[in-house]
Amino acid sequence: MKHMTAASKALSIIFAVVLAGCASQDVTETDGATDADQARRAAEQAAAEERAASEAQEALEDAMDAAGSVVYFDFDKSTLRADSRRILDAHIAVLKTNNEDVRLEGHTDERGTREYNMALGERRAKAVADYMSVNGVASYRIESVSYGEERPVAMGSGESSWQQNRRVEIK
Repeated sequence: MKHMTAASKALSIIFAVVLAGCASQDVTETDGATDADQARRAAEQAAAEERAASEAQEALEDAMDAAGSVVYFDFDKSTLRADSRRILDAHIAVLKTNNEDVRLEGHTDERGTREYNMALGERRAKAVADYMSVNGVASYRIESVSYGEERPVAMGSGESSWQQNRRVEIK
């Protein structure tokens, strides 16, 4: 009986070791499946976040396009009008999401001397640049240039033409 008991004990130990080996192999396979599932879920989450960011960027760019890229000014003024802020805010929102530079081109109507209009166009471009800087766009990313009366978009002498030419174009 003693041999039987020792043999039974040995057999029990071998059986326990085999079961433990099988159990640890199952756990490993389960852990592997869990790791693979977690990796797949993480990849899906990252892809979803990337899609959401891309859609948000597109929405900002659509808003910027809808707002337009021209800021208009009153006669002989370089102060921003209330309607200009909406346009600028849309551009600022997009500029905050990228590293692109912006060029501001100041223009005037044909009234006034060439020198005066060059200076007025520069003041208008600077007003837009200052607004952008104050609202989060780094000043080194903003270039301002004045064309004065040299590049009109509307030809003719009259308020409707002059009004279209008093502008800053955002490029």
